[in-house]
Amino acid sequence: MKTFKSIIDFQNEFSTEEKCREYLETQRWGLSPACPFCGSVNVHRFPNNRIFKCREKLCRSKFSVTVGTVYENTKIPLTKWFLATYILSVHSKGISSLQLANWLGITQKSAWHLNHRIREMFGDNASELLEGIVEVDETYVGGKESNKHKSKKAIKNGAGKKAMVLGAVERDGRVKVKVLDQTDSETLGATVESFVSSDSILVTDESHAYKKVGQKYNHKKINHRDKEYVRREDISVYCNESAFRYNNRKALTL
Repeated sequence: MKTFKSIIDFQNEFSTEEKCREYLETQRWGLSPACPFCGSVNVHRFPNNRIFKCREKLCRSKFSVTVGTVYENTKIPLTKWFLATYILSVHSKGISSLQLANWLGITQKSAWHLNHRIREMFGDNASELLEGIVEVDETYVGGKESNKHKSKKAIKNGAGKKAMVLGAVERDGRVKVKVLDQTDSETLGATVESFVSSDSILVTDESHAYKKVGQKYNHKKINHRDKEYVRREDISVYCNESAFRYNNRKALTL
């Protein structure tokens, strides 16, 4: 596929179903359509220009260019499939299904389906960004200080040689965690942005490390110093802290 300077250029190139099908036929078959069931090029094209029939006596199968592809039996127009593919290809960090749905004019469920099928086609294992209410917290992992030799114990109230792990939990949904080599606010903020969709509600504690990245979200803070752990609007950090406590216990058994 040629390079496009903008999304407008891409949409002009693939503005109709016919243009999308012509492109797929060229990429799949070149100048000679072939039966995907027996491989024969002895095929007939029906007047609708979309359906083919194999002329081989032992086959006689009907097919289209989408048979055996990610587009087979889809109810979503190919123009939207192509546009979604372009959008995901230029957003290497991924986008939320809600954002993709808004851009394509389809339901979030359909956008979620497109997102995952296209990433499978790319061979891309990068998952979708977390959405909705997302709780973010950090912890240090490295074993109990009481089990360490005196020379390896951390300074009181410090992290010592423990590794910082940042976790993000989607309310009633998925979890993402990452070990951070650096613990500065820039690294932490970049990780949050790679985890959480920009249209989400970001929930953190009152740490100043989240101040800058919080400006890019609908940011809710839970003030632990005032013994605050949940609010009337159902904002809490229980999910994330529970996940950390569970994983820390598992780490201690290793």
